[in-house]
Amino acid sequence: MTESDLHLDVDLDEEFEPEDLEGPKPVATVGDPVLVVDDLHIVYRVFGGKAKQVAAKGGENVREAQAPKKSFLRRLVSSTSQHVGAVSEVHAVRGISFVARHGEAIGIVGINGSGKSTLLRAITGLIPPHSGSVHVAGEPALLGVNAALMPQLSGERNIWIGGLALGLTPKQVEERFDEVVEFADIGDFVYMPMKTYSSGMGARLRFAISSAATPDILMIDEALATGDAAFKARSKARIDEVRKNAGTIFLVSHSISTVEAMCTRVLWVHQGQLVMDGGTDEVLTEYRKFVRAHRAANASARAGGVGPRARTKKKQA
Repeated sequence: MTESDLHLDVDLDEEFEPEDLEGPKPVATVGDPVLVVDDLHIVYRVFGGKAKQVAAKGGENVREAQAPKKSFLRRLVSSTSQHVGAVSEVHAVRGISFVARHGEAIGIVGINGSGKSTLLRAITGLIPPHSGSVHVAGEPALLGVNAALMPQLSGERNIWIGGLALGLTPKQVEERFDEVVEFADIGDFVYMPMKTYSSGMGARLRFAISSAATPDILMIDEALATGDAAFKARSKARIDEVRKNAGTIFLVSHSISTVEAMCTRVLWVHQGQLVMDGGTDEVLTEYRKFVRAHRAANASARAGGVGPRARTKKKQA
C-alpha cells in the first residue's frame, strides 16, 4: 500500500443492506462478445498547481508536461494569451484489457480516484484513448449522476429528448412517458425545470429515461447511490429485465452490497490498472480485504500511528 493510497478517502458501503440482498443472486446467460477493450490508456492534461495536487491526492499517476504552444501566426492573430501556468499529464487509465459478453452484468469497483468513471466514459466514446482501442458491437447508453440532460428544460422535455436520443420513435416515447414518470417517482415535478430537482430526483429520472429503451450496453455510474429502498428494488428489477433481453450491464458503485446483488462479474480497478477480473464472490472477497486494510492504515495515520504518512512526518522532523 503506497503513501498516495492513504491520501484517499474511501467512501464505501461495506455493510450489507437487507433490501439489496433480497432474492436470488443474478445468474448470467453469456452470449457472444459485445465489447473488447484492448490495452487502453487514458491520459489528460490539467493546468495549474491546485489541479495537479487534487489529481495526485486522488492517487492518479501525474507527470509534468509542456503546455501546448501556438504557432507564430496564431499568436499574432489571437487576442487571447497563452496559458503560462503549470501543466501536468494525468495517466488515469493504464493498460486495461478485457472482453464483455451479452448477458453479463459487470460491476466496476475501486477506491476514490481509481479511474472507474474514466474507464466507463472511455468505453462510451466520451473520452478518446491515448493509446489502445475499444471495440463495441452496438450503442452503449451511459447513465449516471452526470448524464447529460438539459437542466433549464422540464422533465417532460428531457424525457422526450432522451427517448429520441436512445432511438425510440415519438410514438414509443409517448407510450412509455407515464411509465418513466412513475418509475422516477417525481409526480408533477415532471413539468418543472430539472434545475429545481434534488440530486435524488435527477438521478432517478436519468435512470428511468436511460432504461426506457433496452440498449445493447447499459452503463450506470453511481446512479443507484441515491434513492430509497423502493427505488433500489425497482432499479434492480429493471437491470434484471435488461440483462434477460441479452443486454450487457456495467455498474460503477461504491456500494459493495449493491454490486454483489446485481452483478455476475466484477472488475477491480486501482490507480488506473485492472487488479482483478472474475466472478462476483471471488473478486469482492479480495476487495473487502483490501478495503479493511486500507481503512486500518488510514485510521492509524490519522491517529499519529506508524502508517506511511506518520513515518514521513517523523523523518521530516
